[in-house]
Formats: sequence, structure tokens, C-alpha cells
Amino acid sequence: MVFGMASDLAKENGIECATVIVADDVASADRQQADTRRGVAGLVLAFKVAGAAAEEGRSLEEVRTVTERAMAGCRSIGVALSACTIPEAGEPTFELASGSIEMGMGIHGEKGLWRGPGRPADEIADEMIDRIVEDLEPSDGTRFAVLVNSLGATPLDELYIMYRRIHAALSARAGSIDFSLVGHYATSMEMAGASFSVMLLDDELLALLNASPRCPLWRS
Repeated sequence: MVFGMASDLAKENGIECATVIVADDVASADRQQADTRRGVAGLVLAFKVAGAAAEEGRSLEEVRTVTERAMAGCRSIGVALSACTIPEAGEPTFELASGSIEMGMGIHGEKGLWRGPGRPADEIADEMIDRIVEDLEPSDGTRFAVLVNSLGATPLDELYIMYRRIHAALSARAGSIDFSLVGHYATSMEMAGASFSVMLLDDELLALLNASPRCPLWRS
């Protein structure tokens, strides 16, 4: 709603703009209602593709078209181990018992698929990749971009434990990982947990992801 209002205001002031909806979270709706899904860390890949395309001097419509194509082949899912606390609120945004996890929780604490006791990292990663592959249905020889993202408190070494499992599983099933990011890219304060995003690649999208940015915190 807020982004829509901002777009309307920009247009009223003579600023040409376009909107791309990021709806990559497979946990938030089934495939029949995919257009109602919420966004997770796939938005990071959307920003990179759109920014690189704009930097090349493409028209607004061309930027929107290539970003929409990128997001049509992007799927994500997250897992939370704890809540975050917004400073003004002074208390956690939701309750999650110590030692428990919630599969499919949104970046702002939206309801996930299930809650239960903690599991080994490999089991968590296996479920995440299973759900994404089932939804994405990649063909043999598919090229992927992969993002393993900390929701805030999860450190880099734990993200690489998950990436190791995800890389092996995805490579064995369908194709090759030609672009990867591991780190803190789409966080929710100090929430403990991680999200995993997969995007289908072609030469054009890979070139846009690899384009040199002017962002000091971008690590590729």
C-alpha cells in the first residue's frame, strides 16, 4: 500500500515510475495463489538486477521487464529461531519458545508453516530446498543464483553450513550454481534465522548480477 501511494505521488509530480512486485516466498501461499505471496530476500536479487540494468542506460520499461522476468524465476523460504524487538515497542514482535524454530516465517514475523523443536542444520536445509525445488520445477541443466541470507543474528559461519548442504543438494538435482551470495542482506533487526533464495539464470541475468555495483556493503 505504501509503495503504491509513493508511486501515485511520484506520477502526480511528473516523475515516471514503474512497480515490480516481489512475491518469492513459497511458504506464504501455494502455487495456485502465487500472486498473493509475500516477498523475502528475493528482493535483494531484484534490486541488483534492476540497478544494473538501469546503470546500463536501459529505459524504465526495459528495467521493469528484465526485473519481472528475474522475479518470475525466483523462490525463497525462511526459518526463524527467535523474534526481533523493535526499539520503540520494547518487546519481541512474537513469541517463540527457546529451542524452537518456525519454518516459513516471514521477515517481519508473519506466520510460517510449522513450529517445532530445533533440528540439525542439514535437516532444515533439506526441507527448504525440497519446498523450493518442488515449486520451481527446474529442468536438468538449469543454472541458478543462490542467496543464503541471515535474518539478523545468525552468523556467517552458520550460513555457510547451510550453504554447503544447499549447494550439494541443488547441484545433484538439476544443474549448476553460477552465482551465490552468503551473508547479511535482508535482515530483521536481531532475529535469529536464515532465508534461502533461488533464482533461475540465463546469460543476461547472470551478467546483471555480476555487474560491479557502487554499494560499499555489497559482497559478491
